[in-house]
Parts: sequence; C-alpha cells; structure tokens
Amino acid sequence: MRSENSTLLAITEFGGYPDFSPLYQQAGFEVVKTDSVRKAVKLIRQHQPRVLVAEFNFQSDFRDRTSSLETLLSSSQGRCEASMIVFYEKEYREHYRRFLDRHQVFKSLEFPVDEQRLKQALEQIANA
Repeated sequence: MRSENSTLLAITEFGGYPDFSPLYQQAGFEVVKTDSVRKAVKLIRQHQPRVLVAEFNFQSDFRDRTSSLETLLSSSQGRCEASMIVFYEKEYREHYRRFLDRHQVFKSLEFPVDEQRLKQALEQIANA
C-alpha cells in the first residue's frame, strides 16, 4: 500500500557528493532540501516526510552524542515516522555502528554512495 505522503527531506550538512534529487524524484518523491539539522527539525514539523536522507558526521566534541543525527532523531521523535537513509564515511564505521545500536535506520550507504543501492532503497520505501 503506497503512502499518500511522498515527501523526502534531504539533509546535506557537509556534502561532497552528487545531488541525488533527480534520483529521489524518479522514485516518486517530492524533494525538500536543507543544509542543517536545526532547519531540518522545522521542516520535519512542516512536511512530515516519508523519507529522511542524511549524513552521519561523527563529532567528537559532543559530550553525550556521536552526531547531529542524534539531535535530529530526538527532536523529531513522535512527530515523524520517516524511513531513514544514512550516508557515512568508512573511517567512522565504528562510531556509526554504535549509533545503529541505539537508532533504527532503513538503509546505510557508505561513501562513495552506490546510486543503484540508493535507488533500490528508495523503490522499497516508495512501494511499501
């Protein structure tokens, strides 16, 4: 059963990879983009996205978190039941695994992002 909400929120804090908007749109999603978690929290309230695509950026200066993704998830808890796709750097794999111990992610994709795997994940969500 296809959900009526087809919004995908793409959060690109650091970037350095292609803009996947055309791929998101091909999968049938309306794309909303932002470059910060703070803005994303507001956009989640406004759009109630079906999909969140974000980067895991390890930040050692956080006392009780590993990434701004944890801030995003705690701020949006109960407001949004989006499927999350996360891009992460190989060098931060161990930190990302600890993040996964506490948070549910639909699909994790290591950089460089394999577009075919991303497309498959989007199709799975779109057809759910």
